[in-house]
Amino acid sequence: MIRGHLPWLLAVGGALSATIAFSLRPHDAAAAAHQSWSPFVLVAGLLLIGLVAEADGVFKAAGSWLAGAARSSVTLFAGACLLTGLTTALLNLDTSVAFLTPVFIYVAKSRAAPAAALLTVSILLSNAASLFLPGSNLTNLIVLGDHRVTGVSFFAHLWLPGLCAVVVTAAVVALAQREPLATSTAVLPGAPRLTVGLGLLATVMAVVVVLVVPSPAIPVAAVGVVAMGVRVAQQQARLGRVLETLGLPVLIGLFGVAVGLGTLGRAWTGPTELLAHLDPWGTAALGGVAAVALNNLPAASLLSAHAPKHLYSLLIGLNLGPNALVTGSLAWVLWLKAARGAGAYAPLGRAIRIGLIAAPLSIAAALGALLLTGAS
Repeated sequence: MIRGHLPWLLAVGGALSATIAFSLRPHDAAAAAHQSWSPFVLVAGLLLIGLVAEADGVFKAAGSWLAGAARSSVTLFAGACLLTGLTTALLNLDTSVAFLTPVFIYVAKSRAAPAAALLTVSILLSNAASLFLPGSNLTNLIVLGDHRVTGVSFFAHLWLPGLCAVVVTAAVVALAQREPLATSTAVLPGAPRLTVGLGLLATVMAVVVVLVVPSPAIPVAAVGVVAMGVRVAQQQARLGRVLETLGLPVLIGLFGVAVGLGTLGRAWTGPTELLAHLDPWGTAALGGVAAVALNNLPAASLLSAHAPKHLYSLLIGLNLGPNALVTGSLAWVLWLKAARGAGAYAPLGRAIRIGLIAAPLSIAAALGALLLTGAS
């Protein structure tokens, strides 16, 4: 019961935060809202597209292919890491977690293999792979703010740090899960085929928009609304299921908190002055700690109210720090929800223990790679 009320408590708290901000500092609150709105619209569109794609069997077919193509548990694990990284980079980490988690449960069942290792990949690799493109993580879009950065330009700066983060995180997960990965498994019959339809078309359109459009939120949301509208009109989707997938109370609550903290960051110069005195390592560390303490979305709004000195270093901390604790990102909530919906147990304690090791190591590796490129 408490769990059921928490999203609405967050929504009320967020609405109260935004209301206070607009009452006391309307100009700063408007600027904070302008900076923060697009990521939430983008993730709503991506979740709608993901729901249509899931109904069309796009993700399940990918999981079936993965289960059949992998010759051993080790190659299955590597394929799961690759699939998670690509889905996160091209769509969004929240979409990746929400829809690949049940896919990996299906893969585990089809291989008669333990699901814990694949479910740990689902959450930790999704966070780790969110540095590649602006739309890969909402924090990227919040920190970038009004900077018109294309996906190609962003990728050029962060592809090496992102790759290092993924490799280090995957290595830590593999080492921690070495016993289940050593288990030999066999593919069970009954693999579904990929349906070329609206779900696949909407997914491809979203990928293209995210890659080439500097501000992809509205176009992606439009694709999602149209695709889902078609499904609802065809009576192939229930409105209740759509609203449940969107998780509007959580999105509204986090947006309100982000507006409140963004307003605070504009009215109070403390965060800006602190960031101005920190080097890239200190900036990344502050981003990681703030993400765990506040959630990475409100933390991004607070710390980027004024253009940060070491923008990419801040993103590394904000994106990778959440692997250390469940409070770090919305993806953890979606992960638990997706696993429960698929009738499986999400290994929360194990994932946190592994994440506590993977987060600082991946931050160090990503930041070291960033500094090698001459950026910060």
